[in-house]
Amino acid sequence: MLRLTDFSAFIFDMDGLVLDTEPSYFAAWQQAVKAMGYKLAPDSFKILSGYHYHQVEAQLQTWLGQDFNLHAFKQLGTDCWRNHVREHGIAVKTGVVTLLDYAEQQGIPVCLATNSWAVYARHCLAIAGLSGRFPLLVTGDDVDRVKPEPDIFLKAAERMLVDIRQCMVFEDSHTGIVAASAAGAYSVYVPSTFPVNPLTVEMCDCMLDDLSQVFETLPPTCLSGYNCP
Repeated sequence: MLRLTDFSAFIFDMDGLVLDTEPSYFAAWQQAVKAMGYKLAPDSFKILSGYHYHQVEAQLQTWLGQDFNLHAFKQLGTDCWRNHVREHGIAVKTGVVTLLDYAEQQGIPVCLATNSWAVYARHCLAIAGLSGRFPLLVTGDDVDRVKPEPDIFLKAAERMLVDIRQCMVFEDSHTGIVAASAAGAYSVYVPSTFPVNPLTVEMCDCMLDDLSQVFETLPPTCLSGYNCP
């Protein structure tokens, strides 16, 4: 049986995995599209889980036409999102803090690896009260190719001075699992959107309902409060 202690580093996606940000993005984008006089099905944005913003823009033009004003959408969407999180905040996903505490206690390096821009990542972490919990961030600003390409995860391993094959990657989207698998990491899939893509389940190394289950599925060698054979 594999254990948490079999790995040298943990790499976390942000949106949908560490932070429950995706519903706020989707709500803001839907509001912006409507304000611009367009209409999309309520669940349209769910397929964009894990996408970089440039990928979101490309999909919008596919849906709404090449003349769709991306500049206006970005400005309006950003304003809608800021209003949303100002009112509702950003929730931290179940099990995240416990796993970060465990990594800190055990001296296991952690990295946040996200397609989002660095300024947004830091802003979201601050709103959620997680500033300082990820001393290392690798974002879409740091690589030429974002997920589903493996570059972000390879860069994270490089900066932690750890072989990617010794890294456990936690992801919530098909895009992220494709990237983790291509990188050669051990991938843990914690889906944030449903129904779950069966291809994602087949590709990942482990699937959990939330990160609190990691201590049951991949138990550490010793951790107070857990039965360790």
